[in-house]
Amino acid sequence: MTYFAVTYTYSPDSEEIINLRPTHREFITQLHENGQIVGSGPFTDGEGGALIVIELEDGSTLADAEALMNSDPFHTENVLENRSIRVWNPVTKVFGE
Repeated sequence: MTYFAVTYTYSPDSEEIINLRPTHREFITQLHENGQIVGSGPFTDGEGGALIVIELEDGSTLADAEALMNSDPFHTENVLENRSIRVWNPVTKVFGE
């Protein structure tokens, strides 16, 4: 599998984020049901933002991860301050094992 760390930056008080959160979570749930989510959740330090770790088939590219995450309502509705997607190498895997 190829893993990607997706980091979202947004204000914790953003009305747009709050309003879209249920739809975003439906999107994340669908990815989980498809076996594409390793872990997902907001940062709890009061700064806002979230981390999503996805797994795609071996040989998947950054473009593949971007295409997948482009369907997230947070992205399609343009409510994120920033989004970063990077290939991640889980040297010690603990999720789902």
